[in-house]
Amino acid sequence: MFALNAQSIAQTTPTGEAIAQAVMSGWALGTVKHCVLMRRGFNQVYELHFDNGRRAIARLSAERPRGEPNIAYEAALLLHLQARRIPLAAPLSTKDGAFSLFLDLPEGPRALMLFEFLPGDPPGESLVDIEATGRGLAQLHTAAQDYAGPASRYALEVPNLLDASLQRMLAAPTVDEPLAREFSALARDLHDRFATLPGLTRVHCHGDCHGSNNFMTDGPDGSRVAAFFDFDDTGPGLLAYELSVYLWVLLPRSLEMPASAAVLERWRRYLAGYTTVRAVPEADMAAIAPCLALRQFWIMGEYAGRIPVWGTQAMPTHWLRKQAPLMRAWIDLPTREGLSA
Repeated sequence: MFALNAQSIAQTTPTGEAIAQAVMSGWALGTVKHCVLMRRGFNQVYELHFDNGRRAIARLSAERPRGEPNIAYEAALLLHLQARRIPLAAPLSTKDGAFSLFLDLPEGPRALMLFEFLPGDPPGESLVDIEATGRGLAQLHTAAQDYAGPASRYALEVPNLLDASLQRMLAAPTVDEPLAREFSALARDLHDRFATLPGLTRVHCHGDCHGSNNFMTDGPDGSRVAAFFDFDDTGPGLLAYELSVYLWVLLPRSLEMPASAAVLERWRRYLAGYTTVRAVPEADMAAIAPCLALRQFWIMGEYAGRIPVWGTQAMPTHWLRKQAPLMRAWIDLPTREGLSA
């Protein structure tokens, strides 16, 4: 038998039973009768059912390429928003008043957080729900304006989204020298583009509002209401980036496939919902298209940082060769005029 040391373990996956035991030890919420792994992605997410009928969601933070989890800022921002009646999955405090419990795992300590369970379904293709999502995000941004809690570890700005991501990509074994030159040139062009866009609006961003991190329900007046969750990527940053995330999900991943009329209508309705609450200055609208490329750089940097866990085929070379041309096409996308005509 060959023994591995802790430094040889990339990431373990605790069972639902193990998470249930940790929750009953750290939180005074009663007996967990059922706990199951829901999703293994950037983090590991579990659903819990308690004997008293309560449900909750546990998130076990995985090692992120960026560094430590942003727990103090995330929890404080969520409580700030909750106090201003923004519908969301609020964090649940432990017995000692903290918002995380660290589990001693083979690869090292990892933070476990617990959140309220949200009912409902994602907005999907419903135009009414998509518009309500945009409206809800604008209300969230407005409510966060006077946040004065702990500072964020991370900002959703060019240095973190682009520069740090590029460095992780350049270290990936599937990025060869031609790709390294191509991505580096594109990064320089993006820097030049953002240099022409001064005075962009900053907000406290959700960070990952792509249409599957909010659930829809009916409000007291019958209107559709968006409730938000999964603030793991939250932070202060560019409004244009925050808005670009939804469009980034909608757009085809091929230059040969133009966006359909249905996709364009979803984007229009999303913006329409947002702008019923908050105006989007022209400079920020102009920045949405280059922010699509920032988002793609960020996701590739996240994949590159997870190669020890996900493997090299999470970002194979043949896939990477398609990304720079796609991002260059996105940079000049007319996000207001062309998509709202």
